[in-house]
Amino acid sequence: MSIATRVGQIAAGTLGAAAVAAAARGAVVVKKRRRAIEDRPIDRTPLGTLRSCPVTVVTEDGVPLHVEIDEVDPAHNGGSSEVTLVFVHGYCLNLDCWHFQRAAYRGLVRSVFYDQRSHGRSGRSSLGNATIDQLGDDLLRVLDAVVPEGPVILVGHSMGGMTIASLAEDHPELFAPYDEGGRIIGVALISTTAGGLDPSRLLIPVLPAKLSGGIANRTIRTLAKGHGIVDRFRAMGASVATVFTDVFAFGDEVPEAYVQFVDGLLSQTPFEVVAEFFPSFRALDKFSSVASMGRVPTTIICGTADRLTGIGHSRKLHSYIPGSRLVECEKAGHMVILERHGQVNAELDQLLASATRDAASA
Repeated sequence: MSIATRVGQIAAGTLGAAAVAAAARGAVVVKKRRRAIEDRPIDRTPLGTLRSCPVTVVTEDGVPLHVEIDEVDPAHNGGSSEVTLVFVHGYCLNLDCWHFQRAAYRGLVRSVFYDQRSHGRSGRSSLGNATIDQLGDDLLRVLDAVVPEGPVILVGHSMGGMTIASLAEDHPELFAPYDEGGRIIGVALISTTAGGLDPSRLLIPVLPAKLSGGIANRTIRTLAKGHGIVDRFRAMGASVATVFTDVFAFGDEVPEAYVQFVDGLLSQTPFEVVAEFFPSFRALDKFSSVASMGRVPTTIICGTADRLTGIGHSRKLHSYIPGSRLVECEKAGHMVILERHGQVNAELDQLLASATRDAASA
């Protein structure tokens, strides 16, 4: 047995013991927070219920992607049939996370939603292909399959924004005015980054920064081998998981339904998938490639209370993308697309108007 493997096993065991001890010490706090969540104002929005006839797009390595397309309603005179919005979701979520955006544009603008590989209703990734670079290739495959013609606006949240950055790295020529041969005429990057992310700090916050990274990766791999057991423990700790979702996904107090909805999306993602994608975040370094988005209207949105991809990441993206618009949503967390859906939708409206106006005047 290698030293690295043994350290990973020890770290995994330490995590388990620490979790038990923390649970015992924090039981009262968790119970109080859980009760506070239940006492919040009720919102009966039927989150995740919007559907359209699914289309399957097969990636270059044979993974079937679940795609749904909302076409423009011809009976609606104010609809836009010239542009297609393509929404790219984040890590451990699926296309349902875009509920409020989908509801806002349904029938008005042609919109494409899909589950990224190994997420939601899409097929599992082949071994070794759970990477941000592969996700960028998948996005291009989706565009070629369901938006072969016409201008596109890309909207990415969290890992979805990283996916767009990967596409920009490999195909910067796509991000250009339509009359100059570009296909992507606008971009929205929400609660995301192009590098410098250290997810291990969330996993093992008690370890020194210089040690946490490598040990975190080995711990994830060790735990992944027993992913079935991990998944069962995740289910058993439902109340604790709900509280953690509330803390890390949101900034302000949101309705319990929002917390339960996101917690459900997270819990539906097998831990094995969590482990497969984990190394990609540490290796991500695409800030040098995002400048091409400056050729088209680009809006960057992030909550100031985002604990996962903090506001500093969005400010850095803003500095690297010429002419981009930075929108800071006060006190909002990582799931700003739910928590501040009105503000986010208003910014998307503005982006849509700006991008289509530029395309029309070209």
